[in-house]
Amino acid sequence: MALHVVMLGPPASGKGTQAVRLAQSCGIPKISTGDILREAAQSGTELGLRAKALMDRGELLGDTEMIGIVKERLARKDAANGYILDGFPRTVRQAEELDRMLHSEPLVIDLAVPDGELLTRMQTRRVCSGCAAIAEPGLSREACERCGGTMITRADDSDEQVRQHRLDVYGRESKPLLDYYRGRPTFRSINGAQAPDQVAKELAAQIEQMVTVTSRKRS
Repeated sequence: MALHVVMLGPPASGKGTQAVRLAQSCGIPKISTGDILREAAQSGTELGLRAKALMDRGELLGDTEMIGIVKERLARKDAANGYILDGFPRTVRQAEELDRMLHSEPLVIDLAVPDGELLTRMQTRRVCSGCAAIAEPGLSREACERCGGTMITRADDSDEQVRQHRLDVYGRESKPLLDYYRGRPTFRSINGAQAPDQVAKELAAQIEQMVTVTSRKRS
């Protein structure tokens, strides 16, 4: 059975790190909107060029463009046996379209972390200037393990007001999406304030539990 997982969580919740770990352990790709958009902008396709034009103007992609780009990415051979989605869906319309794409409900994990912890993480975290990979908490390497790029502090992480604004925006915009998924047997909320290894352990256990539930429903 193909494994389709959606990782949700506010900025600095650790969802990117956990998505990478889970993807590696399951042998399926971790697909992030950041990676998709960078690839689309470089692809030269009509949809990719339209996305690049929007990003160059500093505008956010609408649901139509975002859904189209994700559809293209999920149609590749490496995603045939499943994938971990990081950053999609972001709206209820995107979530509804994902349900239609899959003809079923994805497994949804929400990493819950208190705002105070998130603000501290954003202030101290470092990202790769090349591929945007985020260093795990506590690591102070100068070079990215993935591509060798320089690890830096993002500009929007260094400003306290910007950090708080990002959390406020996420809290406001994520509520309809969480309400859309909450109550499904394929939705779990995990305490993301724990140590990364403990979060990974709990994440794996919840995924296994949800797979069992969905398998019983299909049989």
